[in-house]
Amino acid sequence: MTARAVAATPRAQGDASRLSWLRDRGMGASILVAAIATAFGAVLISATGFISAILKHDPATRDSETLAFVLNFIVFVLLAVAVYVAAIVTANTFATVIAGRTRRIALLRMIGATARSQRAEVARQGLVVGTIGGVLGLVAGVAISAGGVAWAERALSLDGLSFTLLQPMLLVPAIGVALTTWASAWAGSRRVLTVTPLQALGGSVEASHREIARRRGRNAVAITLIVVGALLLAAGIAAGLVTPLGVIVAFFGGVLSFTGLALGATLVMPPILRLVGRLFGGSATARLASENALRYPERSSRMAIGVVIGVTLVTMFAVATESVKQVFAAAFGGTLPPEFATVIDTFSGIMMGLVAVSAVIAAVGLVNLLTLGVVQRRREFGLLRALGLSNAQVRKVVLLEATHITVAAVATGLILGVFYGWAAAQSLLGSIHAPGASRPAGLVAPGVPLWPVAAIVVATAVLTLIAAVAPTRLATRVSPVAALAE
Repeated sequence: MTARAVAATPRAQGDASRLSWLRDRGMGASILVAAIATAFGAVLISATGFISAILKHDPATRDSETLAFVLNFIVFVLLAVAVYVAAIVTANTFATVIAGRTRRIALLRMIGATARSQRAEVARQGLVVGTIGGVLGLVAGVAISAGGVAWAERALSLDGLSFTLLQPMLLVPAIGVALTTWASAWAGSRRVLTVTPLQALGGSVEASHREIARRRGRNAVAITLIVVGALLLAAGIAAGLVTPLGVIVAFFGGVLSFTGLALGATLVMPPILRLVGRLFGGSATARLASENALRYPERSSRMAIGVVIGVTLVTMFAVATESVKQVFAAAFGGTLPPEFATVIDTFSGIMMGLVAVSAVIAAVGLVNLLTLGVVQRRREFGLLRALGLSNAQVRKVVLLEATHITVAAVATGLILGVFYGWAAAQSLLGSIHAPGASRPAGLVAPGVPLWPVAAIVVATAVLTLIAAVAPTRLATRVSPVAALAE
């Protein structure tokens, strides 16, 4: 071995050890979330560029600036939603990881490490995770786009169409996701600031009700965002009776209010969890599962908010579509022409398919957080086994806890989705005169489609069962003695 190789070996080993944290539970899922968001953005940008090239190729639509604006606006909204969901999922993942690292962080604090340096380390890890996910997602997105463009050119016989797939704009989602993941890791690591050296004697520590109540600044910001967002939503709906631009006001109202709900999930979710817990009966395992969901509201809220996001998004588009039909029906005097209904349903199906990507990101977050939660509670499950609970009972506790959180999240997401979907349709089309109509639609009741809502509930139930499979196995894999010795 040469001298250069000998010198390089320790350096390579040092680099490998510095990246060993990538093998921690939760990091793989965070990379997957970043990759999905980036690939989705790359495909959207490529698809928009391809459609724009087709429009410019056609003499009838070559000079239409409105179509170009609508396409770019849709891409911006969908990409923003995907990155927003990915940011919340990533922040919750890193917050859960930090709870599991409490003991190690406390030990480092004992030997002189500062909370700021520990938090900076977590932020750097977030940047690495986002960069890896961004690169993988960009490669996957370009590959998918290349296949889609080749198929479309053959299927549509687009001879002479000028379109370049590789363009600088494709870097935007990769860079945006990497920076967002970095910021989300920084936000999720705020608990590092409260870890004390004495906690080196314990295991993972989640914030209790008392600690959450003391977060007056964060709680005040969450309540302020919810109130301001609700006022903007109301203003957007009112403005929508005069101009379609009311949807812009309602859009920002929806973003602010939902951000407030996500930030203040520990205030919103516990009352809902307590109410849902009464539906599970009074058996020992049911009561234990219910209390576990309430004992540490921060952990339960992190798990629930991902499901809330997914259900809200899909429900919102389903309700928006049905509400649009009702708005046009009111403008036409009570009956919607079949050709209008077909166009609306087709557009809705495409949009819901695109929004489903964000729901998949939220689903990955749920599976990841459930697994992390079980891994970090090995001592708790070991104690339950030592007290006499069987493997089947421990698995039932984990499954009931996941079901408890999911039912509360689905109910919340359905309510929010119905309201946001109706607000979007009302603020956009409340002042519209449909072709041949004598008056604008005005205010209409929300349209709630039965089958899409039922499909959302069934899909979420199946997701919960699938997501709970791995955690329930992990909960009973270690013997009580080994778990208590950790």
